[in-house]
Amino acid sequence: MTNALLDQLHQQADEFIGLRRDIHQHPELAFDEHRTSSLVAEKLEAWGYEVERGLGGTGVVGRMVRGSGKRQLGIRADMDALPIDEATGLAYSSCHSGVMHACGHDGHTAMLLAAAHHLAHRGRFDGTLNLIFQPAEEGGGGALRMMEDGLFDKYPCDAVFAMHNMPGMPQGRLVLREGAAMASSDYATVTLTGVGGHGALPHRTADPIVAAASIVMALQTIVSRNIDPLQMAVVTVGAIHAGKANNVIPQTVTLELSVRALDREVRTTLEKRIKSVIQSQAESFDVQAKVDWRPGYAVLVNTPEETAFAREVATELVGADRVTLQGQPLSGSEDFAFMLEKVPGSYVLIGNGDGEGDGHGACMVHNPGYDFNDANVAIGSAYWVLLAERFLRV
Repeated sequence: MTNALLDQLHQQADEFIGLRRDIHQHPELAFDEHRTSSLVAEKLEAWGYEVERGLGGTGVVGRMVRGSGKRQLGIRADMDALPIDEATGLAYSSCHSGVMHACGHDGHTAMLLAAAHHLAHRGRFDGTLNLIFQPAEEGGGGALRMMEDGLFDKYPCDAVFAMHNMPGMPQGRLVLREGAAMASSDYATVTLTGVGGHGALPHRTADPIVAAASIVMALQTIVSRNIDPLQMAVVTVGAIHAGKANNVIPQTVTLELSVRALDREVRTTLEKRIKSVIQSQAESFDVQAKVDWRPGYAVLVNTPEETAFAREVATELVGADRVTLQGQPLSGSEDFAFMLEKVPGSYVLIGNGDGEGDGHGACMVHNPGYDFNDANVAIGSAYWVLLAERFLRV
């Protein structure tokens, strides 16, 4: 069955590769995916799905019910692009300056649309299929917005699944992981306020630059001395803004922090220790510290039963030699994590190419030279079709 399914999805792939490239050429940033969401909604409506537009701003949900089955499945794809100038030189490069699909969300959308088409015309399932096209994954929290708009109240799901391409892995390889799979992401802006003055008279100031330097170094001890060495944690100071002249001690300094963890308790510890270290360090230099802590995405945790099911589907589709059953966790973040806090499910990776004879480079995401590997349209869509038919088995 699976060979026949792959053949069928390969036969229709060109149409959806063309659609993918059209989306790539017309990228839209978070909550501005009006053209993309309209295209998605029109396709789903034409294929017989019950469609809701505007969920979470620009999100789209397509629902199809068949038979009398009580099972309800959710499959999610993201649609937004990034504020990056494209440098691929492709014929279908972005026509919008400063905006490009540098993370493959154009491909994720095309794969799910290709699956939607096949399931509408040839799919054999008994139950409810909910296809979720989400806006604003790239830091905008589109998953939360859709949920706040009643996503799982209107479209209840027994399980929800999502997929992301991964450069550096062989094209089409499917990688799964039970448990914590992607890190939380939190952000902080630290404002240090001292007493400015002449650089020649530092004893008459309270120098926030010296305090900032000490804070940056002290923060590095949190992971090494407060977190279990077997746990993953990252504390990065990505920006320091201070002063304009070499002979003037400024009154204020700001630091921008990025904080990541793969465990919820570690995440809590990091926030507590970071705030404590900053305040105590600032006090020792007689400056004031204000920490603006901004919670980001949660730890993405794949549930055991749903991940075991996803592994079975992947192995049936492409064979055990092209499946990684328990991949390594990633320090990147994903707002699909919020959906998994509400509904059990699993997040699968599909290799975008490693540059080894696949004709596609291993350029990482969020890079001006990145492009989604079109060879994945058939495999990715076949995976969704098989998963839906197995979950909603007739």
